[in-house]
Amino acid sequence: MTIPSFSARLRSSFKSLLTRHRPTRPPHHHSLISLPLAADHRSAPFSRFSPFAVPLSLASAFAAAAASEGASDSSFCDAGDRRGPAEFMVKGSHKKVPAELVDELTAICGDNLTMDFEERSFHGKPQNSFHKAVNIPDIVVFPRSEEEVSLIVKSCNKHKIPIVPYGGATSIEGHTLAPHGGVCIDMSQMKGIKALHIEDMDVVVEPGIGWMELNEYLEPYGLFFPLDPGPGATIGGMCATRCSGSLAVRYGTMRDNVINLKAVLANGDIVKTGSRARKSAAGYDLTRLLIGSEGTLGLITEVTLRLQKIPQYSVVAMCNFPSIKDAADVAIATMLSGVQVSRVELLDEVQVRAINIANGKTLPEVPTLLFEFIGTEAYSREQTVLVQNIVADHNGSDFVFEEEPKAKKELWKIRKEALWASLAMAPGYEAMITDVCVPLSRLAELISRSKAELDASPFICTVIAHAGDGNFHTVILFDPSNEDHRQEAERLCKFMVLAALSMGGTCTGEHGVGTGKMKYLEEELGLEALKTMKKIKQALDPNNIMNPGKLIPPHVCL
Repeated sequence: MTIPSFSARLRSSFKSLLTRHRPTRPPHHHSLISLPLAADHRSAPFSRFSPFAVPLSLASAFAAAAASEGASDSSFCDAGDRRGPAEFMVKGSHKKVPAELVDELTAICGDNLTMDFEERSFHGKPQNSFHKAVNIPDIVVFPRSEEEVSLIVKSCNKHKIPIVPYGGATSIEGHTLAPHGGVCIDMSQMKGIKALHIEDMDVVVEPGIGWMELNEYLEPYGLFFPLDPGPGATIGGMCATRCSGSLAVRYGTMRDNVINLKAVLANGDIVKTGSRARKSAAGYDLTRLLIGSEGTLGLITEVTLRLQKIPQYSVVAMCNFPSIKDAADVAIATMLSGVQVSRVELLDEVQVRAINIANGKTLPEVPTLLFEFIGTEAYSREQTVLVQNIVADHNGSDFVFEEEPKAKKELWKIRKEALWASLAMAPGYEAMITDVCVPLSRLAELISRSKAELDASPFICTVIAHAGDGNFHTVILFDPSNEDHRQEAERLCKFMVLAALSMGGTCTGEHGVGTGKMKYLEEELGLEALKTMKKIKQALDPNNIMNPGKLIPPHVCL
């Protein structure tokens, strides 16, 4: 099997899955998942296919073929670089990859390295993001250990070649783009479970394991990891973007569920950020510094996660509303009542229609809330009744609840696949997916204002909200070849972001900054805060090799 045919099958498979409204992941995640307690022996992703190997004698030729004409070093500061509202192509300079670096990486990685164009292109474009870059990675490597990551980074730093970390590729805001080319470090081969401490309720994992695979492993022990972003997300990427999900209203975000981690810094040093103690007052909080840093400060190689007991009992409820504001008001009233919900999810009528079409359902196509209550059987039912009364006081109707496991699982499965259902409503269109978050008291106002603007547009737009913590998402389907469409989609996105900022909110509640949200950071955080971030970045990564062009706006200069 050759590289092109392998990649072609991958893309064909992805399109087929998308057509069926199912989530997809890169092939290495499917074929090589293993969950040993000791991850000392791992298979090489390309060892079976000789064309993937890069012989040392051909390194110079490969490097020359991968380089662009007129390449130059990437800039640490570009005071004139402020992307306009409709410029979706992320620009970047390109430095020729020296043959010496290719030789060094081949010596480190062996067959776990490729310079195939299709494979590099696949790694240079996120799965569900409209963001694109002028360049793609020159090389993709698949390290199998923390030591290999350290050696790879050390070599890249010596040659001042950019690095882009790559996990599940499910991020939205262009985090895995390679605008300056360089080396893409795919962490999919580092997916071992290194230690499970049942009595301490924590687990030590490598970054390439997915949260869904982890929970499959933990289930027999009566434990689970409570964060649930999109299917396919890996623990390393979840840390890098400080993600959350529908359970954040109960368990917090990634920031609250990581006890410590290990990371490789730009010079190749390996740093551990803390102990396994549940709390500590020792030194700077390096764990929280790296969580949400989006690969700009270091590459995460090990994570110790806080676990939770699988709830003894749960009830899932669903109800309908005449308006999106009524639904949001109920979410706010529920949180103010003191009811300890584990999920509060809001779907607008367009999203419900998409779910009906994709799954053959007949749900009422009106604004809808989904709740989950957990605890003992008596407590869960008591909380359900309390919320049912709140719903009745706010124009709600059709309040139904499920206690049977299969029915509950089906309801949340539909919610988790909402994105693919939305994409299927406009085949051939791209999705501009954005999220914002505001203080809970302003959620109803923000959603109402945004919804009015979205409904007045010519596009199909769906709204989903983690309504219990003020975070909502919009999927805007537009024709990427139509410049008017692109500008209108960006205008809608900008409207929601600026509205959120005016209410004391943030431009992103859980998707992260990447390249897509950089232009809003100065208004949200202020220039001095961005300069402080830049100083930290410059201190830890003086050669600016760690995921350059992300998170910190390029116009911020010291």
